[in-house]
Amino acid sequence: MTSDSASLAVRYGRWLFKHRNKVFTVFMLVLLLGLPPVTFAHDVALDRWLDVFGIAIAAGGQALRAAVIGLEYIKRGGVNKQPHADKLVTGGMFAHCRNPLYVGNLLILAGLFVIHNHPLVYLLGGLFYLGAYHAIVAAEEDYLRNKFGAEFDAYCRDVPRWTVRMQGLGATMASMEMNWKRMVQKDYGTAYFWMAGAALLLTVERLRADSTGYVGVGTMAPLAALAALTAVFFVVWRLKRARYFQTSNG
Repeated sequence: MTSDSASLAVRYGRWLFKHRNKVFTVFMLVLLLGLPPVTFAHDVALDRWLDVFGIAIAAGGQALRAAVIGLEYIKRGGVNKQPHADKLVTGGMFAHCRNPLYVGNLLILAGLFVIHNHPLVYLLGGLFYLGAYHAIVAAEEDYLRNKFGAEFDAYCRDVPRWTVRMQGLGATMASMEMNWKRMVQKDYGTAYFWMAGAALLLTVERLRADSTGYVGVGTMAPLAALAALTAVFFVVWRLKRARYFQTSNG
């Protein structure tokens, strides 16, 4: 497909691929900071259970990302901020889902939205990020189909685009060695920023609850967790700069 005949989704996806870090971050900050968190059913105790549910969803997304990066590395970010691949990666988690990193990202976002719990966050955030990842995947698939042709078509027939095929997943995990150093080196930033965001959201929730007369035992716990996370982040950052995580295969 030539650039002139590319669909609107592909062209939008190419633009987003180039600018996604800034666009995604700004949209998230405006969305979560522009709207106040909502207490589930006006019940602080129930809302904390909802927070636990949101954290579990986000942690599931992070675990998926960790498995993807730890089992088989794929170069992210493309070349010149456009989709690029030297080879068609079909091993590891890519044997079970064509876009496992994006599925992990969407789960992390969903978890943060559940913690925030404002109806407009669900609506606007859901529409924007689902549309954005759909467009980015359209741009990547356009590139991969043009470069790998029938090989990519066969891969698409065998592996689902958005769902994770569970059949054979245990065998895949058992057959490959988890590269823990690569996993930490490549994804500690993502893990830190969503966890820090969750901690800040929980802090805002508790401060709002405090202003209405409720003072929970763990009101300051999210800030303590944020301080601990930040300390770990800088330790890992220093180890990365010291090449502690350097491996022969990425």
